[in-house]
Amino acid sequence: MIALVRYMFTVLLFSQRYLAPLLLFLGLVAVLTSSDTGPLTATYASVAGAMLPCSVWLTMALIGLEDQAHRSVVVVSAGSHLRVLLATVGTATVWCLLLTAAGLVLPLLFGAHTPGLADLALGTEAQLTCAFTGMAIGLVCSRLVFRRQGHALVLALGLLLAVLLGKGVSPVNIMFTRLQNAPDSTDALVPTGVLLAVAAGFLVVGAAVTQAITLRKA
Repeated sequence: MIALVRYMFTVLLFSQRYLAPLLLFLGLVAVLTSSDTGPLTATYASVAGAMLPCSVWLTMALIGLEDQAHRSVVVVSAGSHLRVLLATVGTATVWCLLLTAAGLVLPLLFGAHTPGLADLALGTEAQLTCAFTGMAIGLVCSRLVFRRQGHALVLALGLLLAVLLGKGVSPVNIMFTRLQNAPDSTDALVPTGVLLAVAAGFLVVGAAVTQAITLRKA
């Protein structure tokens, strides 16, 4: 599995398809946190919001790297469709962890903050909550599910709006509402951790749906 993740990471790296979502993330973080002096709860909520569309984009780009013939070769070499899908999720997670590290540090450089461990932990939880939710959307809107990427893009945009704006529909919307009213990072750690677990469940469901459709098409 590690070798498969390494392979996919390298293919995405050399394809340079990570550049667009990476630049989007960095640009959004710079705009949203530049000269910011407010509480880090709100700051890291903004960074997490930037993570959401970028994780969707990264996941869809990763799955779309290879055509059907090349993917079939990878599946045969790996031994099953499931192993390839799990490696895809693992690779997307590695990229999102790298973005998370950048999302923790950049607001401290762009603004005036004195972070504590609770702030950094909350920032990690918030970004991973959005990353897992975005990866779930990216999976069900990928080429594995939709042959026509125009339809997939429309669905991805619709799901992004739903998880962002739907009151109580997703862990992302609930998290943003709570972080806006959180007095400090310590009080928000446990509720955000619960929402992170829910987002991980979303990712598991998204992977299961994608795997079922992939096997049906095979």
